[in-house]
Amino acid sequence: MVDFGLIDEWEPPPGRLTSWVASQDSIARARSAPVHPAPPSHQQEQYLRAAAQHSAAEFRYSGLCLVTAEIPGEVNLEAMTRAVNAFVLRHDTFRTWFRLGSEGEVERHLVPEADVEFVPIEHGWVDDPGTIRDHVQKTTPGLFDWDCFTFGVLEREESTTVYLAIDHLHTDGFGQYLSGFDLALLYSREVWDETPEVLEPTASYLDYCTNERAFTAQMSLTSPGVQKWLELIRGNEGRLPSFPLDLGKRTDVYNRSAHRTVTLFDEDSASRFERRCRANGAEFVGGIFAAAAITEAELVDSDYYFGMTAVTTRATAAERGSVGWYATLLPVAFPLGATSFDRVVKRAQHAYENGLRLTPTSFQRVVELLPADSDLDLQPGWSCPMISYVDARELLGNEFFDSAEIGVYANRAASEQVLIWINRLATKTTLSVIYPDTPVAHSSVERYVTRLRSIFDAAAQEGTR
Repeated sequence: MVDFGLIDEWEPPPGRLTSWVASQDSIARARSAPVHPAPPSHQQEQYLRAAAQHSAAEFRYSGLCLVTAEIPGEVNLEAMTRAVNAFVLRHDTFRTWFRLGSEGEVERHLVPEADVEFVPIEHGWVDDPGTIRDHVQKTTPGLFDWDCFTFGVLEREESTTVYLAIDHLHTDGFGQYLSGFDLALLYSREVWDETPEVLEPTASYLDYCTNERAFTAQMSLTSPGVQKWLELIRGNEGRLPSFPLDLGKRTDVYNRSAHRTVTLFDEDSASRFERRCRANGAEFVGGIFAAAAITEAELVDSDYYFGMTAVTTRATAAERGSVGWYATLLPVAFPLGATSFDRVVKRAQHAYENGLRLTPTSFQRVVELLPADSDLDLQPGWSCPMISYVDARELLGNEFFDSAEIGVYANRAASEQVLIWINRLATKTTLSVIYPDTPVAHSSVERYVTRLRSIFDAAAQEGTR
C-alpha cells in the first residue's frame, strides 16, 4: 500500500534515529556560492515570492514533502552516507539556493559540487512518533536556505524506516517517487555489487528553467496559447475556478491544512470504470473529470465545468529521470449539456486533451502579461483548486510499494484551496484531499467527496451491464 497524508499523521515505529544534514563547513561554503544565470521556473518564482510575503507566519509556510519506506534489517550507515551525497550531486536542483534582491528580483546561486557534503548525526533510540515528526520538520531548513532537504533512518533489529524530507521548491509528485527510487538504487549499489545499472544520466533542471523562460519570454497577449487561456477565464466570468461549496475560510488568521484519504475503487472496479470510459472514446482521466463535472452540476446546478489539473512537464527521457519541480496547471473546461456519464465523459476527455496543448504556456506568464487595467480578476500569487491523476502502476518498481509500505506526506501548511490527488495503484485507486481546516470546509468536503464517490461507483457498476 501507499499511505498518503499529513506529516502530523505519520506514525513511524520506534528506532535508532540517524539523520543526514549538510555539514557546517558545507553550509558556510554554500553561502558564498556564485550567482548563476539560470532563473527559477515560473512555478518556483511564484512559490518563493509567496513564502517571502508570509515569512512572519508562525509555522512553515512553504511545503515540506516527506517520503518514507520500510526496508528489512539494519542499514550500513557509511554506505548510506555515500548514497545520500551521490543522490544530492545527481540532481542539480539540490545545489541551488535563492535570494530576493533589493529590487525584488529572484537570484539563483549554484553550489560547486566540491562544496557539497552531507554527514550523519546519531540521535539515539527514539520511541515517540511525535518526537520523530518534530525532528524531521524542525531540522529541515526553510526554502531560502540551500540545505532545505534532509534524510534519515530509524533502525531496529528487524527493519529500518528510511525517510527523505525535501522542500517543495525542489520536487513535485513524480520527483518524490523518483527521489525514493534513486536513493534506494544508489544505496543498493553501495552494498551489493550485483545492483543493476538502471540509473541513466539525468537532465539539468537549471537547463529546463532556462529553456522555459526563453520560450515564455517570446509570448505576448496575441500568442495563441495566451489567448486560449484568456478565453477560458473570460468564459468563467473573468475568474479562476473555485470549489463549488463554501469553505468557511477565516481572513484574520491563516487557514491550516486538513486531510482526508478514501478508497475509490478496488482494481476490479477500476478496470470496469476504465472500460466504461473507453467504450465512450475516453480514458480513465476523462472519467475523473466527467465525475467531477457531474458532481458540481448536482451540488450547485451548474451546466459548465471549469477545473484545473496538474501535469508533469518532463518531455524527454533524461527529464523523466530528473528531480525538480517539473509541473504546471492546465485547464479542463467544457459545457455539460447533460449529466449522463456516457455523454459527459466524451466532452471531459476532449477538454482534457485540449488542455494538454497549453502545457508550454505557463499560466504564471499569462498573468504577468496582463495590463494593470485588465478586466480579469487575476493577481500575482493566485491560487485555485485542482485535481491531479497519477497511474502509479506505470512507475518503475511499483510492485514493491506494498512491501516497502511507502508513505507520502506533506506538512500542515497554509491552505486556501481544495487540492485533490487521485492515485491508481496496483490493487486500489485512492482519492486524497487537502483543504482548509475549518468546520465549514470539513462539512463541504465530506459532502463533495461522498457525492463524487457515488458517481464513480455508479459508473463502474453500470459498466458491468
